[in-house]
Amino acid sequence: MAAISNDWAKALEGEYKKPYYKELYLTLNKEYREREIYPPAQDIFNAFHLTPLHKVKVVIIGQDPYHNTGQAHGLCFSVRPGIEIPPSLQNIYQELHDDLGCSIPNHGCLTSWAKQGVLLLNNVLTVRAHQAHSHKDIGWEPFTDAVIRILNEQDRPIVYMLWGRPAQNKAAAVDNPKHLILKAPHPSPLSAYRGFFGCRHFSAANEFLKFHQIEPIDWQIPDQPE
Repeated sequence: MAAISNDWAKALEGEYKKPYYKELYLTLNKEYREREIYPPAQDIFNAFHLTPLHKVKVVIIGQDPYHNTGQAHGLCFSVRPGIEIPPSLQNIYQELHDDLGCSIPNHGCLTSWAKQGVLLLNNVLTVRAHQAHSHKDIGWEPFTDAVIRILNEQDRPIVYMLWGRPAQNKAAAVDNPKHLILKAPHPSPLSAYRGFFGCRHFSAANEFLKFHQIEPIDWQIPDQPE
């Protein structure tokens, strides 16, 4: 695992010393040696590498990484350029188009959001190939719970976009009155029509940021060159 070296490192240092994290580390070493695990080990903490703690403006919480070949690269809902855009992300793009008029990009890589301060955090950060939720309960949940607690303690406005019950349960501890919580159903094809479409979270987030004199997010994903 590529160690986190920005300001997240100090904020999370207490977690690395806890028994659960030591157990998680040993489990992951074994899993990566013996099985096909996604994302690649060097990409596990990409969300933290790309979005330092002091730059976080918006938090989006996913469940676990995509489990098919070449998809996961450490950012929730995002896939590498050249990989087919997954259905949930297609629905996110459709809502973006309907909300802000953004054109739908030709790829599914959300790195441009992460670099602007959108923390794309999964609840569980690794998965076995082709086995959804296979790394549930190996130790990631207390780690990402700690991330949410750290964010909740930040003395500045942050927006949480919580899509689906697992994300909403994850952020149940967010009680900082400076923060904004936006809730909607998950964007998956099974639930997007129950209220994700039309939630207008992207414009609501930007209005909140602008109200607090914070630079809004440019949600338009630039196309990749053909």
